[in-house]
Amino acid sequence: MSDRTILHCDCNGFFASVECLLAPQLKKVPMAVCGNPENRHGIILAKNELAKKFQIKTAETIWQARRKCPELVLVPPHHDVYEEYSRRVNAIYQRYTDRVEPFGIDESWLDVTGSRQLFGDGKQIADTLRHVIFSEIGLTISVGVSFNKVFAKLGSDYKKPDATTVISIEDYKKIVYPLPVSDLLYVGKSARETLSKLYIHTIGDLAQSDKEGIIFRLGKTGELIHDYANGIDDSPVKSVYEERDIKSVGNGMTFRRNLLGLADIKTSVITLSDSVATRMRQYGVKCRTVQVTIRNPDFKTISRQKPLNNPTCLAKEISCAALEIITGCWNLKAPIRMITITGTNLVSADSYAEQLSLFPEGQQNQEKQEHLESAIDKIRDRFGKNAISFGSILNNDLGIGDNGEEDE
Repeated sequence: MSDRTILHCDCNGFFASVECLLAPQLKKVPMAVCGNPENRHGIILAKNELAKKFQIKTAETIWQARRKCPELVLVPPHHDVYEEYSRRVNAIYQRYTDRVEPFGIDESWLDVTGSRQLFGDGKQIADTLRHVIFSEIGLTISVGVSFNKVFAKLGSDYKKPDATTVISIEDYKKIVYPLPVSDLLYVGKSARETLSKLYIHTIGDLAQSDKEGIIFRLGKTGELIHDYANGIDDSPVKSVYEERDIKSVGNGMTFRRNLLGLADIKTSVITLSDSVATRMRQYGVKCRTVQVTIRNPDFKTISRQKPLNNPTCLAKEISCAALEIITGCWNLKAPIRMITITGTNLVSADSYAEQLSLFPEGQQNQEKQEHLESAIDKIRDRFGKNAISFGSILNNDLGIGDNGEEDE
């Protein structure tokens, strides 16, 4: 245990709250932000408090939401506006500490340990932030105050909207232990199902369970979440001046119609791989692993990955690996609603180039392809993203080329 004071600040119903600032009349009706139904992005992304009273849930489909609330008002997302509001909120956090670590567009951890003599204890700082952000921007936030990042996040989820919850070293068991184990960071669906078979349903159950048994069932994740349940988490909050490590580069798309057959799949994979490779080259990284996530029309999702013989930032190599994954795990006659391609296990492009130079015989073809794809980058930088493209995507009816991709 430590003497740190960590806050987790979560903007309440962020997308919907921003839309209500842009159009105040939306505050008076049940409303939700959703993707474009015409492009089959028909999922609820956020909702206001009036919509929550109808049990509208994030990530459910529009038709499910409208069955619960026929008068639900739907608005399209404005991601550039959300990013601007996110920057404004984080700028306010930085008045109180330089240790501000965003966790998505609407959440951030703050380490205010060194700020307590200036601004008061954790609860005082949290309440001040809630007041300042509402008065200056018009958004409400919920804040968790604790001695580590994991419990601070539990605190911000504990009471919403516009609330401060303190989880201290002295009383954390009283608040944390009764909560569902799925509330704990990194306990996903698979881990929750495994724990349920062990009759572990609450965070307290997990904290009091046999650690070695959990590790046996869940590996490193088991060790991590068992520690978290017991309040053991010394991970630091990163400074705003620290360079952020890029963990992965991915791109996904929900298609205007279902993909049917190998030709459709190739068209989508080539396009997504090109986007991923372009961004990797911008970031100066290469991936050692390619991951593909596929979702069918019933929203059932699978994810598979393939390690590469050599790291790459080339669209040609990423698309080849992705197609190998898909043809190896998917019935090509089955329809596909969405595909995401992600490069993971990243390495610096410069460091890999130094290693590769020791084996010149394996270098020539890759260098040619890199020159080709770098030349394409320069053309797009000068004349625009759509200045050069693949013949296979011209006049497609999948929505490709309509800026429908979703960067990760």
